[in-house]
Amino acid sequence: MPACIFCWSASERVTCLRVIAPVGNLRLHLALRILIGSVWVFHGLYSKLLDGIPRHRMIVARVLGEEVSGAAIVAVGVCEILLGVWVFTHRLPRTCAAVQTLAIVAMNALEISRAPDLLISAPGMVALNLAFLSLGWYNATRSPRHRSHPA
Repeated sequence: MPACIFCWSASERVTCLRVIAPVGNLRLHLALRILIGSVWVFHGLYSKLLDGIPRHRMIVARVLGEEVSGAAIVAVGVCEILLGVWVFTHRLPRTCAAVQTLAIVAMNALEISRAPDLLISAPGMVALNLAFLSLGWYNATRSPRHRSHPA
């Protein structure tokens, strides 16, 4: 019976795992980049620029004032789209994760302090954003592309 489903000997198994594991890891990190970037692009384009979730516009109006909310929602939407594109490129991933963290913490703090009645669930939003940021930081710090030595 083979030591590995892909190899016939125990000595080949070591080589086999070294070849297979990095490919799976690369796929995981690519999937995470697509997921994280897509969330930013979705909320920037659909939620903000296309006004697909009007509550976002109402929150911006409450936080910044009705008179500047139109321009502000466009600016926030464009910034979110650009942040999503940055995630896709995987350039300076730790800096990107830090910018995402600052953006989410600032938005959450402003939303909770100035528009709590417009939120579906403040604790739920914080928990979801912590999970989202955890994925972003994991992807930024554990990506095989940025390791100094191979697996």
